[in-house]
Amino acid sequence: MNIIDELEWRGAIYQQTDESGLRELTEKESIALYCGIDPTGDSMHIGHLIPFMILRRFQDAGHRPIILVGGATGTIGDPSGKKEERKLQSLEQINKNVEGLRTQLGQIFDFEGNSAATMVNNYDWTKDLSILDFLRDYGKSFNVNTMLAKDIVQSRLEAGISFTEFAYQILQAMDYNHLYEFHDCRLQIGGSDQWGNITAGLDLIRKKQGEDAKAFGLTIPLLTKADGTKFGKTEGGAIWLNPEKTTPYEFYQFWVNTDDRDVVKYLKYFTFLTESEIADLAKQVEQEPHLRAAQKTLAAEMTKFIHSEEALDTAIKISKALFSGDIRDLTADEIEQGFKDVPSFDAQKEEKNLVDFLVELGIEPSKRQAREDVSNGAIYLNGERVQDLDKIITESDRIENRFTIVRRGKKKYFLVRY
Repeated sequence: MNIIDELEWRGAIYQQTDESGLRELTEKESIALYCGIDPTGDSMHIGHLIPFMILRRFQDAGHRPIILVGGATGTIGDPSGKKEERKLQSLEQINKNVEGLRTQLGQIFDFEGNSAATMVNNYDWTKDLSILDFLRDYGKSFNVNTMLAKDIVQSRLEAGISFTEFAYQILQAMDYNHLYEFHDCRLQIGGSDQWGNITAGLDLIRKKQGEDAKAFGLTIPLLTKADGTKFGKTEGGAIWLNPEKTTPYEFYQFWVNTDDRDVVKYLKYFTFLTESEIADLAKQVEQEPHLRAAQKTLAAEMTKFIHSEEALDTAIKISKALFSGDIRDLTADEIEQGFKDVPSFDAQKEEKNLVDFLVELGIEPSKRQAREDVSNGAIYLNGERVQDLDKIITESDRIENRFTIVRRGKKKYFLVRY
């Protein structure tokens, strides 16, 4: 299957500058193509994954991806999709962010073989450019009326846009022209909000390289959830690829909790499963939605791809333990992942009566209530029911001497740290 055909059945194409031309080119030869990301933070979130998953599909089809990390454009800020000016970051912070992104992108792409990916930083070809050279060599190629007509600028005119962000499209156009000239890059892909920046790059290439220069642009639809909200946003915030910001368990759970109305769409966007495999899962969503086979497959594929097989195994282990309530076999590190968001308390490593322990930490409001809950079998320590009012909390109740998990009732968990 031609890569364009595959992207179409996956619903991953929104706009193309020359559909027939790109299809013909990708059928005839292996091309270099690129997608960029500005280092506005030290980690990507799952929204950033969308264009990079498309770039990876091109690599699997035999094409050569170029991943551009915007060490230069990141100092300015892309106005696309923003209602106000970005806060400028220091070069030191941007360089730190670049390294964080490099690590994550290295997990997504293959940097060896005939279709090896290349990672570049636009700071390398802009840092020595003087303002006079910029204006003479590039500013002359841009018509202000055309720039003002771009959606990314139009949407900001009423609120106001600085010359800095107004000039962003010139810098991104310079990137495409540089990659075309020095890396034979023929295609830029991006989100639907990048159309104006992409077409600016194509215009510059034609002016610099000649009208016969063959370069293309492709954008991806804005991904929204069935309830109309933006994909990737939750009540707890963004879902990060950095395991220190979003643990592999939390990452796994995000995908497991996908709405039935969205799961097939996400399988097409984010996994490398075949059309027939996804069709089978779609049937299961219709016929046996309670089994959540599609969601579990999606969660497994994504956790393994972004983290590792080992991280997936750990996430599944934690999920099963929490579902069953049997947490005795979890390690302290696994407990830290699985109980990251439950109420937590700090305690001293000392022997103490269970009732006093529960009241002093604030898990129970009073000794009377604590005695009642213990007697009624509503209190569990590390997954085991405790009904002995004279129970003494000792080292044996501390998992690896770091945690005690208290459960009150069916689902109310508390994490005690030592």
